[in-house]
Amino acid sequence: MSRITLHITRGDAYSVQRIETFEVPYREGMSLLDALLWVREFRDPSLSVRYSCRSANACKECMASVNGKSGYLCSIRAVEDTEVLIAPVPGLPLIKDIVTSIE
Repeated sequence: MSRITLHITRGDAYSVQRIETFEVPYREGMSLLDALLWVREFRDPSLSVRYSCRSANACKECMASVNGKSGYLCSIRAVEDTEVLIAPVPGLPLIKDIVTSIE
């Protein structure tokens, strides 16, 4: 079975951040947001990620840093058998995990 490996920055503004790794089953056409929601549903419901829509790139709430470059998780496609580092957007106030203040 094909997979994607997510290295996700975890923690909040009051704790030391750490990287946690999750193996996610790959599905053709899945976005990184889909992969994170799979982690929340099947591995760790405490993972914090902000979104309003899915795969529409309309709400602009799912922004994160992906391999050092900021982008919308709903529009970045997962690539089969790869590793991805997902972190909060640098320079924005951290709330928890990859969620930052959007105000």
